Amino acid sequence: MNKFVFTCGDINGIGPEIVIKTLNQITGYKNSHKFYFVCPLNIFQTVTRHIKPTFNYEIVNQKDQGSSAVVTVINSGMAKQSIGKPTITSGKSAYKSLVLSYELLRRGDADAVITAPISKTASKMAGIIFSGQTDMFAKWSNTKNYVMIFLSKKLCTALFTIHNPLQDVSKLLNFKKLDTLVEVIISTLRIDLRVFEPKIAVLGLNPHAGENGIIGKEEIDIISPVIKKHAKSVSIEGPFSSDAFFGSKAYKNYDMIIGMYHDQVLIPFKLLNFGCGVNYTAGLPIVRTSPDHGVAYDIAGKFIADESSILQAFKYAQRIVNNRKKKIG
Repeated sequence: MNKFVFTCGDINGIGPEIVIKTLNQITGYKNSHKFYFVCPLNIFQTVTRHIKPTFNYEIVNQKDQGSSAVVTVINSGMAKQSIGKPTITSGKSAYKSLVLSYELLRRGDADAVITAPISKTASKMAGIIFSGQTDMFAKWSNTKNYVMIFLSKKLCTALFTIHNPLQDVSKLLNFKKLDTLVEVIISTLRIDLRVFEPKIAVLGLNPHAGENGIIGKEEIDIISPVIKKHAKSVSIEGPFSSDAFFGSKAYKNYDMIIGMYHDQVLIPFKLLNFGCGVNYTAGLPIVRTSPDHGVAYDIAGKFIADESSILQAFKYAQRIVNNRKKKIG
C-alpha cells in the first residue's frame, strides 16, 4: 500500500479546495492507498461545507498516527482565513503544513508528498527564508543537486536556473553546474520515469543560440562541452535556438528539454499544458510533485477551481513511487 500526503498550500487561495476535490476522485481507486491531508481544521471544515467529501476520513492532531480511515486529516492548528490575499497567517500556515508533511516522509509514514500552491509574498510576510517549496524540500533532505522539472504528456522540461533574475543567469552558468544538472536528469528519466535510453535537448542561452559566438559565447564555452560529454543521451545538434526549436515543434522528438532560465521553457510548457502540467523536484530522496499553477486568489472562495493539475501531480507521484520500487532495466 502506497501512502501519499497532501499539503493545504495557501489557505487564502484555492489549495484546500483542489485537494478535497482531488481526494474525492482518487480515494475510490482499485489500488489501495492511504492518504494524509495536512490542513487547519477550521479551513477543512469550511471547505467541506461547500464540497462534500465522498471519502471516509478521520481528524487527528499533529502527533497522532491515525487509524484505518482512507484519509487522515492532520489538524495543523486553527488559522484565520482572509480569502483572496496573502497574509502572515496564510504564510505561516502553509509552511507548517509543509513541515508536517516532510516529517511524515522522514518517518516513512508517507511515500510521496503532493504540495498545493503557496504564495511567495505570504511566505516573505511570515518571515520564511526559503524562495519556494522546491528549496525547502531540498534543504530538509540535505540534497544539493536537485532540478525543477515540469512533466506532461506533450512536453517535459527542466530548468537550469529557477527563480533567478535574468541578469544573473549568465553569471550562474558554468560547466560543473550544467554537467551535474544533466546527470540528475538522466538518472531521473531512467529511474523515476523509466526512459532507459533518453533523448534530451539543450537550449542555448542567447538569441539564435549565440550564432557561433557573435551574440554570446556561453554556448561555445560552456553548453556545447557539456552536450559533448553526454552525447549518448543529449542531442549533439544542440544547443538549440529556442524560437526555432519550439516553432518547428522539434520538442516532440525529445523526452526532456533543458532550458537555461524560467520563462524560456515555461512559456511553451504552459501554452501547451496550462492547468494540467506537473511540477516535480528531481534528484530528491523523497518524491514531491505539485500543480503547475499558483494560488489563484482571484477565484478563491468561489469553489470553481479546476483540480486537474493537482490530480495529475498525484498520478505522477504514484507513478514515480512505483517506478522507484522496480529494478532498472
